[in-house]
Amino acid sequence: MKDPDSKDIRRSVIAGTWYPGSASDLANTIDQFLGEVDVQPLDGELHALISPHAGYSYSAGVAAYAYKQLEGKAYPIVVVVSPLHQPYGGQFLATSRGYYQTPLGLVEIDREMLSQLARDINLTYLDQDGEHSLEIQLPFLQHMLGEFSLMPVMMGEQSMAACRQLSAALVKALEGRHALLVASSDLAHLHDYREVVTHDRVVQKYVQDFDPEGLAESLAKNEAQACGGGPIVTVMLAARERGADTAAVLKYMNSGDVTGIKTPGQYTVGYLAGAVYKAA
Repeated sequence: MKDPDSKDIRRSVIAGTWYPGSASDLANTIDQFLGEVDVQPLDGELHALISPHAGYSYSAGVAAYAYKQLEGKAYPIVVVVSPLHQPYGGQFLATSRGYYQTPLGLVEIDREMLSQLARDINLTYLDQDGEHSLEIQLPFLQHMLGEFSLMPVMMGEQSMAACRQLSAALVKALEGRHALLVASSDLAHLHDYREVVTHDRVVQKYVQDFDPEGLAESLAKNEAQACGGGPIVTVMLAARERGADTAAVLKYMNSGDVTGIKTPGQYTVGYLAGAVYKAA
């Protein structure tokens, strides 16, 4: 990778806070979480992952269950689809920069692929953004895959119509290419541990059943909650079109499980790790 112009780098906005700020500490932290994973590799062709996006002290123990599936695998292209927590206008958004930077180095953005994507969707480019939910996936990807090019898409709209539109555009852009899809999402955000568990069981069911349409309908009815519900639905739709036929929930926890604080009224957030694949 050639040295880019510093103005072409989207620099980290969460290093040192949401995850460790030094390369060695970050790599050691990721390895520690990966070492605690107790699930076997899936038997099949992996197409997509679902991973949470809270700070690593809360959600990386769950995210590791998704990223552990990348051991021994290589993907030249990774698509990360995330929600948008910032007040930026636009249906779909991406950084205008050529690289994301984390303590582990630079991730090059596939501008040609993004340009191709922009022919089929209304893609808004941002010179500056503070969106954590996309960036927080990158250190795990860097640690597990090494070199890859990135297609980053933030969803400003998460309707079923938007999910279908983005999914179709991704399938078209990725035709004939070996790529990994990643959906970035936390689940319910509520002031009650039991309510979070109840809501999140619904999401787990639709993921396990590989039913993106059912999940979208449930989210629309508020039977379930996921701040990245649109990314999950989009990635499941696209993976299915690309040949996947099975999905699995690899791990579920929430912030109350992590901290041990489950008292009524305590703000609690759900985290899920999942995989979408073509069964062997």
